[in-house]
Amino acid sequence: MDLNQLALFVAVAEGASFSTAAKKLGMPKSSVSRGISSLESALGVQLIHRTTRRVALSTAGQALYERVSPMLASLRKSVGELPELEDEPSGELRLTAVVDWGTTVLAEIITRFVARYPAVKVDLHLDNRVVDLVAEGFDAALRLSSNTLKDSSLRARRLGPFSLRLYGSPAYLARRGTPRHPRELTSHTWVSFRSAKPFSLVGPGETMRVPQSGSIRCDDMFFMRETLRLGAGIGFLPSMLAEPEVAEGRLVPVLPKWSMPGGSVWFVSTAERHMPRKVAAFRDFLLETLKQRPFPP
Repeated sequence: MDLNQLALFVAVAEGASFSTAAKKLGMPKSSVSRGISSLESALGVQLIHRTTRRVALSTAGQALYERVSPMLASLRKSVGELPELEDEPSGELRLTAVVDWGTTVLAEIITRFVARYPAVKVDLHLDNRVVDLVAEGFDAALRLSSNTLKDSSLRARRLGPFSLRLYGSPAYLARRGTPRHPRELTSHTWVSFRSAKPFSLVGPGETMRVPQSGSIRCDDMFFMRETLRLGAGIGFLPSMLAEPEVAEGRLVPVLPKWSMPGGSVWFVSTAERHMPRKVAAFRDFLLETLKQRPFPP
């Protein structure tokens, strides 16, 4: 049995007319008539008595209508109340972001977002690993990458650039000296990421390849920032994470005319045909906010 025929039957029963049902459903009268005939054949009973003036339900038709009509109405109501079909964004928005960026930037943005869209509930997971959005049921991720994201199963929107610069504490630099050229970095102690490799520093008219060697390696920018503040050595931090410490005098830029190639912050979501309203609303809110307050250079 084609369940769509039940919807045809209910429309005919409520309109007491094939023409009225056809108009309501936006289909030819002949298609409605064929659908009812097919339903009657499938059930083996006559559901509608047809006359030249009107149609009327048979006893079997009346019994079927009383059972089916409430169910169809309930289904329509349930579908109509899906969060993504409402005018305003609503429902649970599951996000993931790296710890440092999520803590320093997203806390304020999410607070303002849920104030604007109170029907959305945000579930934020902070994690430094690359999360599989589909397998783990996330709507979107905020990722930092020095490369263009090319995963065809995802869609990515660039939110803006971020820069990496070299920092040290006033106490460390007073003790070990302030480098004036990248060649002097080899005599300094480093705090670096676990996967750190020799890197390129781009400066006035030249590029220098510099190794990182030190007694502390980590996988978290907050830990790195704290150890740099405590004088453990020098290291790279995103400007947006370091600038508040520079303003307070707890960190000092090292070789400010030299920089390491940075990257971009990306809003990544699953490549669905129709982006849910809650996801699109959050993406647009991020773009609006970061346009007004871009990342530190």
